[in-house]
Formats: sequence, structure tokens, C-alpha cells
Amino acid sequence: MATAQLVSVEEYLRTSYTPDAEYVEGVVIPRAMPQKPHSKMQAFLIRGLCELGNPMGFEVWLEQRVQIQAPPRLHCRIPDVCLTAGEPEEDTFTSPPYLCVEILSPEDNALELRRKVQEYLAFGVPFVWVIDPESRQGEVYTSSGIQSVIDGVFHAGEISIDIRDL
Repeated sequence: MATAQLVSVEEYLRTSYTPDAEYVEGVVIPRAMPQKPHSKMQAFLIRGLCELGNPMGFEVWLEQRVQIQAPPRLHCRIPDVCLTAGEPEEDTFTSPPYLCVEILSPEDNALELRRKVQEYLAFGVPFVWVIDPESRQGEVYTSSGIQSVIDGVFHAGEISIDIRDL
């Protein structure tokens, strides 16, 4: 059984990975390569969130590194899309975004995805969307619970996007 080589957070942050990779307690974890449905959903969300969020003072970020835990358990996750109130000062975000979006890919592991959502919420992210680009359904996670989205309309406070319009 192969073991992962541990990497310092400093090395991870100064290294470019293709595709980009996440960092969990010293281990660099490659992200799944997106396929066309994933990419189309990502582009649709970016356009829609920019249109809705920018006038409200939100900024939209594509595959932005977010440091979601403090040392010694340092994790850097990369949501497919995230939304922040204003523009953060740092290159790797250390404050919780307003919204993190994970778009499902065929290679996604359910346990790892659940862990990632729990980490976002524990970090203080108010809204986490998990979207299946094929069925155009998913879930909205908040600290108070999970809402299944079967009608294609995802909410994050005042922001709503109907992904059936894709």
C-alpha cells in the first residue's frame, strides 16, 4: 500500500498543480477533472452570481483556494465557485466565503464530499450548494440543516438562481 508524501503548507501554497489540488493535513489531494456538464454548470453559475451578486457587493471566484482550518489541522479546499462579501485582501482566502459551491463530477466520493461540506460549515460558511449538473438538483447546506433542491432553484439569503435556465 502506497503512502502519501507529506508536504508543508508553504510548499503547497507556492506550487501550481494541474489540475489544482486540495491540501488536507499535509497531503495534496488531486481534484477530479471536470467534464462538460460540470464546466457548463460552473460557467452558468459564475455568470448568474456575478449578475446578481456584484450589485449587492459580492465578488464571485472560480476555483479559489480557501484555507478553512487553523493549524495544526490545516486544510485548503477549492470550491468550484465561491462568493465573498467584497474582495478579500489575501490570495488564499482565510475568512469564510458567503457561499461555496461544489458541482458533482462522476469521480466524486460521497464521503469526501460530505467531509468537505462539514468543513465549510464548521469554518463559518453560511451557505454551501452541492449541485448535480446532470439532474439539475442538489442540496443547500446551512448550519441549521439541509434543504433538498428538486425544483432547480438554489438560495443563499437574498440570492436565488434557477439552474433549470441553463
